[in-house]
Amino acid sequence: MPTIKLTRPKLDAGEKIYLGAIFKGFFLTLSHAIKSLRGKSAGAEGLASSGLGITMQFPEQRWDDHMPEYYRGAPTLVTDEQGRERCVSCQLCEFICPPKAIKITPSEIPSNDPWAKVEKRPLEFDIDMIRCIYCGMCEEVCPEQAIYLRKDYLITGTSRDQMVHNKEKLYEIGGVRVGLVNKWNELK
Repeated sequence: MPTIKLTRPKLDAGEKIYLGAIFKGFFLTLSHAIKSLRGKSAGAEGLASSGLGITMQFPEQRWDDHMPEYYRGAPTLVTDEQGRERCVSCQLCEFICPPKAIKITPSEIPSNDPWAKVEKRPLEFDIDMIRCIYCGMCEEVCPEQAIYLRKDYLITGTSRDQMVHNKEKLYEIGGVRVGLVNKWNELK
């Protein structure tokens, strides 16, 4: 394999000093600052900004009105119209989760339970929201449509324990989802 020698391009005196690039950047920044002070910065109207640039003033202004359709937020569990759990503890979401934020402990449904047709349900279902990267793979892989990503971006807690959402909290946040639930389909 032949060796290829590369030569650096020769810089002239102005490029060696790079003072021109500094002034060019300074004037570009100054022109953007003047435009934002005059209220003519690009994107200011779309975000309902304060007029001093396109930065949204967070506590007073929220993303709720400007949330894109493709936004992926916090994962939650949902129930059907009759309050039944959609999750069958298949653990696909746990296996596909890249940061391993989901932990599921499956349990069997007693035979005297009215919903004993399904083999398993989760005894414990925990999602560590600190580890979650909001990729949406858990929602895509769920065969029973039991896990959904909400358009929720204000997930806070004062300790690590508060950021681990257990099954009860996930059902509380997720609520009821209307529609076909595969595990209750009589054709199975």
